[in-house]
Amino acid sequence: MKKLHHVALLIETSNAYARGVLEGIVSYIHEHDPWSIYLPEQERGAKPPSWIKDWRGDGLIVRIETEEIAKTIKRLNKPVVDVSAARRVEGIPWVETNDHAIAQLAVEHFTSRGFKNLAFCGDPDFNWSRWREEGFIEETQTRPDLHCNYFTATSRTLPHYSWNREKNRLAKWIESLPKPVGIFACYDIRAQQVLDICREQAIDVPDEVAVLGVDNDELLCNLCYPPLSSVIPDAYRTGREAAKLLDRMMNGGEMREERHLIEPLGVATRQSSDVLAIEDPDIATAIRFIRENACEGINVKDILKQVPMTRRAFELRFHALLGRTPHQEIIRQRVERVKRLLIETDLPLKTIARNTRFEHEEYMSVVFRRATGMPPGQYRQSRNQ
Repeated sequence: MKKLHHVALLIETSNAYARGVLEGIVSYIHEHDPWSIYLPEQERGAKPPSWIKDWRGDGLIVRIETEEIAKTIKRLNKPVVDVSAARRVEGIPWVETNDHAIAQLAVEHFTSRGFKNLAFCGDPDFNWSRWREEGFIEETQTRPDLHCNYFTATSRTLPHYSWNREKNRLAKWIESLPKPVGIFACYDIRAQQVLDICREQAIDVPDEVAVLGVDNDELLCNLCYPPLSSVIPDAYRTGREAAKLLDRMMNGGEMREERHLIEPLGVATRQSSDVLAIEDPDIATAIRFIRENACEGINVKDILKQVPMTRRAFELRFHALLGRTPHQEIIRQRVERVKRLLIETDLPLKTIARNTRFEHEEYMSVVFRRATGMPPGQYRQSRNQ
């Protein structure tokens, strides 16, 4: 009879991302040999539980975010997978979000709505925030038409840190930004703070300031006013990947430092960023029409019925504002819909092609590969492992 492995999960349950990681771990366990799980109730950055120092289990999946937890894990000398970006223990596998890909999604989210002024609001106490800022800078530097600003936040670890002072600094920064502006906040809690300040300062959201967070904590996002748009990390897949790595090590595999970056799923658009920052009313009308009807088989002739201009004038103005042609925008919207159907449903490719108005499955695959670098089947598999 195969040995029942005893596994400790030092992962908080207080936020949506961590709960998503736990759901992925549970999913992996249900599909493989069961584990005996130890899950203490703790908050982010909490001290390690007292029982862990004498624990005789087989492996751990941990958010190693403090030196105290790092020292405890090192002393145990057990197979371990880290699901934190803090990187406090070398030589072990590490599973985290692809923060540059998250930043790319954020920039695309705003630029597809016509924003030319973008801003980043981070948190210096977290690696993932710094990496998202790096990705944001990298992505925007390739676009000379964009104007970017950055808020230099104060670390909460400094002895004289005061949220009231920090809030005043943040408010002055938001007021100073050229409007309209799209603010990418490093996570949902920071985005909520931006929204609170905008409300207090009577700054219109989303028309003057559009706000986007990260984590898609649905409870928090829907409690915000207005409801918060957010990048969706694939926490579930992070948990599955971590469980897979630990399972391999507990069954004799080597423990080595490996970096596994998990791609985000997309953006959950809510009222905080659901706006078009385009002064040209005809092009704004055209973009709305494309978004609402891209998967209904429309073409440029259909769009021209909505706007009073010649095809050449329309295409020139459209390209000048968005950097792509109307046809490319139709295809982009259809590919985005294909992505969602691949991730969220088990529909066969033939049905997805029909639902998104591609002539046939083969043509959809060609267009999808051109846009994403991989065929639809491989994309689905990579997101659902």
